[in-house]
Amino acid sequence: MRTEGEIATNTDPTGPWSLVVPLKPLARAKSRLGRAVGGDLRPRLALAFAQDTVEAALSCPAVRDVVVVTDDPVAGAALATLGARAVADTPAAGLDAAMEHGARYVRARRGDAPVAVLNADLPALRPDELARVLEFSAEFPRTFVGDTQGIGTTFLSALPGVELRPAFGGASRARHLASGAVEIPLPGIESVRRDVDTGDDLRAALTLGVGRFTAALAAPVVPVADR
Repeated sequence: MRTEGEIATNTDPTGPWSLVVPLKPLARAKSRLGRAVGGDLRPRLALAFAQDTVEAALSCPAVRDVVVVTDDPVAGAALATLGARAVADTPAAGLDAAMEHGARYVRARRGDAPVAVLNADLPALRPDELARVLEFSAEFPRTFVGDTQGIGTTFLSALPGVELRPAFGGASRARHLASGAVEIPLPGIESVRRDVDTGDDLRAALTLGVGRFTAALAAPVVPVADR
């Protein structure tokens, strides 16, 4: 990875998209997962999820740069090593505010950038599936991807000049639909939908195939359920 100005970028920045990835401080991240993996492993897995998400995103040819919004110095440094730009969560007002802050940061430097926000807990993310999602998103002012359960949201995009208007958390799929965002109907994008909040989610992600950081931590301690 290399740096242009203040935003770390893909080594082959052929794509136009800037991605914003918000990440809570690791001490508070993935609280529900702690019941399955224990309190010591939980923050380490939260970072591993984010590392695999960012690494896959920066490997996608449609992605120019990734901005991580976080106040966690350990996470920020680890993700910067992969090529992301860590930006402080100045609003400190929750997930949606962090996403909007990241989008403003990108557009202040590259006003013509199409922007998308991506959950930080997509350890099975595949660059080719993300590329298909971004290709679809280029045709509509705002799009989103619903999570595997059909309740939440894992991805939201906005073209240049269009407000992002994130409404994440809980039943966000219904809120994004009501806001006029187009739901992406593509088959074969399970890795973009598969966020991880619970032990069952993690087992499902492991079955799908996770990135190297999550695999190193989770595979020895969270066996994949029998299929």
